Amino acid sequence: MNNIIKKMLQHGTVTVDYPKKPIKSSFITGAPEFDLKKCKRCMRCLNTCPTGAIVFADNPSEKAKTPAVNLDECIFCRFCEENCSQGAVSLTSRFELAQKNREALRASPVYVQDNEAGGLEYELIGKQLKEKVYSTFGKSLHIREVDAGSCNGCDYEINALGSPYNDIERFGIHFVASPRHADMLLVTGCVTRNMEEALIKTYNAVPSPKLVVAVGACACSGGIFKDSYAGKNGIDSILPVDVYIPGCPPRPQAIIYGILKSIGRL
Repeated sequence: MNNIIKKMLQHGTVTVDYPKKPIKSSFITGAPEFDLKKCKRCMRCLNTCPTGAIVFADNPSEKAKTPAVNLDECIFCRFCEENCSQGAVSLTSRFELAQKNREALRASPVYVQDNEAGGLEYELIGKQLKEKVYSTFGKSLHIREVDAGSCNGCDYEINALGSPYNDIERFGIHFVASPRHADMLLVTGCVTRNMEEALIKTYNAVPSPKLVVAVGACACSGGIFKDSYAGKNGIDSILPVDVYIPGCPPRPQAIIYGILKSIGRL
């Protein structure tokens, strides 16, 4: 105990002030951006993208197809930036990318969607419970984290939420061991065949009203494992998702942003 008190006095407060104050770091990587004046439409960026996140979409202002990024599939690998001979693409430091609607992360529409019975019903219930969810979770939140087949990159960033630097408990947010004690599922991974049933059982065990947050490119769209025989193309293929947090992996502050966005505290 004496050693702990000694270290506290030596180091002082280390917790970041985010989101009250913006965080600035040269190590932050975020959404890619294109300089259309430099772009020659050579499609080298499209051909080198490992997840197919880069597309050429209609741009009314340019009256032609221009490069754009589906952020739910982007893993921020810098291949597009490194392979562009014109220097037309660069990764920004924008990490506050979480959205409640997956379409808001995309430059092109999602062509493959799961519309089996229950999908539309879940969406309706979600809209009806929106105000109830906000009033219930506004001041406290209990989270059950589920690895549904990730590489553990996103899970490492989630673990960092409990560190003194990020200290997510200052928001009244706690991680719990049982889904029966949870208000939210924080899910990583593309949902492998072996984890599909476990994820559904975990979801059913969480009391209603409940929230589901997809963390990382794999959870949002399947990411680097998209269209694999061994898994699904993201969480929303089997569960209703309330917030999508893109990234590979998203940094802890991006996850905090997404969680706070899901409960209306931003």
